[in-house]
Amino acid sequence: MTGLTKTETRTTVPTPPERPAAEWRRVVRGSGEREFFPVLAAAAAAVGFTVLLFNQLAPLSGILGMIVVGYLSFVAFYTVLVAYENPGPAVRARVVSVIVHSLAFVLVSALVLVVAYVLFRGWDALHHLNFITQDMSSAGPLDPVTVGGILHAAVGTLEQIAICLAITVPAGVICAVFLSEFPGPFSRFVRTIVEAMTALPSIVAGLFIYLSVILIFGRWAQENLPERWQWLAIGKSGFAASLALSIMTLPIIVRAADVVLRLVPGHLREASLALGASHWQTVWRVVLPTARSGLTTAVILGTARGIGETSPVLLTAGFATNFNANPFSGWQVSLPLFTFDAVKSPEPLMVARGFGSGAALMLLVLFLFALARFVGGRGAGNLSKRQLRRRMVASYRDARRFADRERSRATTVVPDSPPVPRSDSEDGHV
Repeated sequence: MTGLTKTETRTTVPTPPERPAAEWRRVVRGSGEREFFPVLAAAAAAVGFTVLLFNQLAPLSGILGMIVVGYLSFVAFYTVLVAYENPGPAVRARVVSVIVHSLAFVLVSALVLVVAYVLFRGWDALHHLNFITQDMSSAGPLDPVTVGGILHAAVGTLEQIAICLAITVPAGVICAVFLSEFPGPFSRFVRTIVEAMTALPSIVAGLFIYLSVILIFGRWAQENLPERWQWLAIGKSGFAASLALSIMTLPIIVRAADVVLRLVPGHLREASLALGASHWQTVWRVVLPTARSGLTTAVILGTARGIGETSPVLLTAGFATNFNANPFSGWQVSLPLFTFDAVKSPEPLMVARGFGSGAALMLLVLFLFALARFVGGRGAGNLSKRQLRRRMVASYRDARRFADRERSRATTVVPDSPPVPRSDSEDGHV
């Protein structure tokens, strides 16, 4: 210590780092009063400006013009109000949020308006029991809504869409599995054809089935097949309409199911293959159960595409007022076709029946969608309370079985081995 000079240092103590200043975060989203009052003030200013502009300043008129000008002025006023106390990123975020919420409100309002208007106009006919339990064979355009109903059209719609789904769901799922699990030049060609068929006009599908199945094959079967095979001569019927609807429904199901199957994580396939499963076992036991809810959505989209078609049904099934539950013989009508024919009538009673049929179609579609969601179940890994209870019971059962097996092994007495006879040479005797 005495040999050190004043300029020498023994140790170097690092200086503590400076504490960073408090981080300032930009608020890009508000809540409560900070978000509500600018919207309310901008809406009031937009209403006043639009009324002043259309009534006093400019010779403008029209409801649509007032709505457009009012909305644009609302966005402008809201931008100015938000810009007073927020930086640029927050202003842009809030303006975009208001635009997105307003567009969502417009879409929901349009949907509610359509559903409410159809239910309101169709309630005059829909609340009568005979409207559900009778057909139109004994009712005319001038008869009251207490006579006649849509039973024949409802049965025709259910049979046609059931046959259509029986054809398109297996074919669509198999085609989607082929596209997602077996990539190659042919699968790319099939995907291109499927995407092109999604834009196929419905009238073209109806004309194709009418020309190929009803005119060409039906007449050939009538002229050349024996009497016992005459049932193959398909004429205008519900089955022919189902074939036309299948052409419209199949590409929708294939395309949606292909997207869903490609979203299945690849490590699930790799784990299944690593455990020794074959490719088809992996698809059947891993890929399809994982994408079950998505496949249900694909079926719903296809059903929505086919259940509301009118022109293919008119070309292939005709129009009938009597009840026909046989989809393979005779003309058969559907709810969309009955609605189209009724609302174009000049008689108010038939128009009321048309709106009642449209309301019944919406309720039927809602029921089918709810049923499909119930059958499709939850997504992969999302278990219901009943499924969790079953899994817990199965786990307790397995744990009890393992414990009983270990206990039985511990209490089991292994018998001693019998004595081995000794020879005389081992005893020392010759």
